[in-house]
Amino acid sequence: MSSSNASKRSEGAAEKLGGKIKGTIGKLIDNEQMEAEGKAKELKGTAKEETAKAAERNKGKVEEVAGAVKNRVGHVIDNEQMQAEGKLKELKGQARQQANKP
Repeated sequence: MSSSNASKRSEGAAEKLGGKIKGTIGKLIDNEQMEAEGKAKELKGTAKEETAKAAERNKGKVEEVAGAVKNRVGHVIDNEQMQAEGKLKELKGQARQQANKP
């Protein structure tokens, strides 16, 4: 995961947790405004997390396709090293997508 997306994902997780805490406290003390603000913050955090995950999935798909192309070209020109490098890149792309499922 790129550091930018990892950072956004972490920020989202922290905001989501903070919102959950604020919402729970608001519910416990019977403060509807605080509860609503907490829920809004929680949803905003979830949105940040999902945006970062979607960006990583897209990067993974690009990596997978580029690796598949390199693998096929290596096969056509009978270059085993190119095939292996392509397959590795393809698998890395698939793993990135899997790690960032919605």
